Amino acid sequence: MSVRNVQQIQDAVAEYWPDVRWVESTGSTNADLLNDNAAPGTVLIADEQTAGKGRLGRQWVTPKGSQLAMSMVVDLGDTPPPLGLLSIAPSVAVTDVVPQAQLKWPNDVQIDGKKIAGILSALDMPRVIVGIGINVAMRTEDLPVETATALNLEGIDVDFDDFTADILTAMGVRFRQWQERDPQLLVDYRKVCTTIGQEVRLELREGEETVRGLVTGINDEGEVLIDDTAYAVGDVHHLRPNQ
Repeated sequence: MSVRNVQQIQDAVAEYWPDVRWVESTGSTNADLLNDNAAPGTVLIADEQTAGKGRLGRQWVTPKGSQLAMSMVVDLGDTPPPLGLLSIAPSVAVTDVVPQAQLKWPNDVQIDGKKIAGILSALDMPRVIVGIGINVAMRTEDLPVETATALNLEGIDVDFDDFTADILTAMGVRFRQWQERDPQLLVDYRKVCTTIGQEVRLELREGEETVRGLVTGINDEGEVLIDDTAYAVGDVHHLRPNQ
């Protein structure tokens, strides 16, 4: 499954994204837009990524036609709002389109605790490149880890072009909320963030346990509060009882 009508998508999202591009295969859509000095409002969609990166430097592979993999250029402006909120805006947008989805802090999109999407941003003042990969149509044996899933495996079948347009529209709305400092973005994030109220282990660096405690909330900067202490970065693991 892959994008078939780029012009249809462009027409549907022109209010937010005036330059939508598509390639069959590339190393990384984030890297391409960084190297091209693409203007804000540019989107690059790829059927396949061969050298994508996830959070904490992890490899993010896109089997051909299995994911909606794309990157967007967002204008930061002269005095940008908190960047912690920028990182959550695209994850909230996915839940707008996929109501079954919930979020693990900061921006892991999950269904029933299994990850369906990953988001990675690259700061390049005065813009930021936001990349996302959403598992749309995958076989169980092709999932990278046991804790991943895909829309089709959860009984959610979508038209790829329509889904792409819907996601980009939701992204446009949520990024605009971020740019305008609209408090509704954080209100909606807190509603779908399953990390709030959980006992967690937070690793600031992969493989290094640093903090354990109860998540008491998400502050106005988008930071996670563990026993009321704020942390801006790290990898959160939800803990089961007695874990």
